[in-house]
Amino acid sequence: MNWTNLQINAEQVAQQLIYDPKSPMLFNTGLFLWVFLFFMAFYQFVQQKTTSRIVYIIAFSYYFYYKSSGHYVLLLALSTLVNYYLALLIASKEKPLNRKVVLVIALIFNLGMLGYFKYTNFLIDIFNKLSLTHFDFTNIFLPIGISFFTFQILSYIIDIYRGNLKPLTNLSDFAFFVSFFPSILAGPIVRPQVLIPQIRKPVILSREDISRAIFLIAAGLFKKAIISDYISLNYVDRIFDNPTLYSGFENLMGAYGYTLQIYCDFSGYSDVAIGIALLMGFKLKDNFNLPYRSASLTEFWRRWHISLSTWLRDYLYIPLGGNRKGKLRQYLNLFITMLLGGLWHGASLKFIMWGGMHGSMLAVEKMISPFTRKQTGKLWRLGGILITFHFVTLCWIFFRADSFNTAIQVIHQVATKFNASIALEVVTAYKPVFFLFALGYTMHFTPQIITQKLQLSVAKAPAFAQALLLVMVIWLIIQTKSANVQPFIYFQF
Repeated sequence: MNWTNLQINAEQVAQQLIYDPKSPMLFNTGLFLWVFLFFMAFYQFVQQKTTSRIVYIIAFSYYFYYKSSGHYVLLLALSTLVNYYLALLIASKEKPLNRKVVLVIALIFNLGMLGYFKYTNFLIDIFNKLSLTHFDFTNIFLPIGISFFTFQILSYIIDIYRGNLKPLTNLSDFAFFVSFFPSILAGPIVRPQVLIPQIRKPVILSREDISRAIFLIAAGLFKKAIISDYISLNYVDRIFDNPTLYSGFENLMGAYGYTLQIYCDFSGYSDVAIGIALLMGFKLKDNFNLPYRSASLTEFWRRWHISLSTWLRDYLYIPLGGNRKGKLRQYLNLFITMLLGGLWHGASLKFIMWGGMHGSMLAVEKMISPFTRKQTGKLWRLGGILITFHFVTLCWIFFRADSFNTAIQVIHQVATKFNASIALEVVTAYKPVFFLFALGYTMHFTPQIITQKLQLSVAKAPAFAQALLLVMVIWLIIQTKSANVQPFIYFQF
């Protein structure tokens, strides 16, 4: 036996298990597949033992977060401890501190922590430009998932303050809620009313649950690693890296491509997260509902990133006054909500523009709603879908572009240098890309009854056939993947 080789292999395995900032462990990596299979093998022995199950999932969740963000796992632990005790103080009958004071402390702590990591670079850069100084600062790394677990914690704290929720009296339960690994990195933002009741509930997994989980994981990986990654690397990124090198037609196809890419990327992640949670016996709510079928921007936000849009509605729009203080105030509240939603995505002019455009259009829709509500018929809805889709696509240009100026360049190319005569030449040159364009949009606009029948067919298939489906998707990912694993778009937020 060659002990030297065994030692080298052991060292290589150990190295893979240590955090590497250049190669974080994501759902679409081979390392996660093997680690998760190992996790599930032992999970079978603890899933019916409540305390053991909770501790096991927390331990794995912390390791998973460590593999994605390194020492920032300590920040997760700190946030968990501080908010656990703040929530108890808010609900305490002895009331050593005024409830509102504790709530303010909690808001300052959570939003201050989020603001420090997310906006310090932006604010210092603005200060340098306005004061013509050169204040040196270290570029601050944004811990992956901090926006999502912070918003999740805030919903818990605010619901306790409002009297809609009782605080958890067991630290391990709260740690489970905050760190639950399927959703911690990029959502969905899980409400406490959804996850907390399931923490100590006996795990009951039906065959239908397992089948749906496999379908969601397979579909999510297909959307992310095959459609989204391929069209991003082979077309969209090239256009947005230097839009002036390409015609207006190519820029327009780049915008359409990114519209598909971000949907497949983010909804794909959500599908995988929901599927993984379901395999463990936990049911999370859907985060996307075919958003590009929307006939209005209001409908779009009921279908897109549902966990964030409902969070903004319940914890920002309604507290601002919602629609309770007159029409003008409602329009202003919509605009402010979406503007802050844009800032949540990033501190830059392009995100402010993205949020402002959505907020303005939502306000306009409310203004004309007395007229539009009376309009019915398929042609009217089709027109609404086309207008909404293209407005959303226009907004995505600002969202995707590296800068505000780049977004303007893309729009300028489309508006002034369209050149439709080269369309066939472009499509021919990028056949695989446009095939995936067609496939992705066809999947999105396929009648739901067909999708439901497909999911039912997977549910009725034997276990080996379901496993084969997952293996085939993984094989396709291996065949189409680039040298480097592409991170999910929403990790940057």
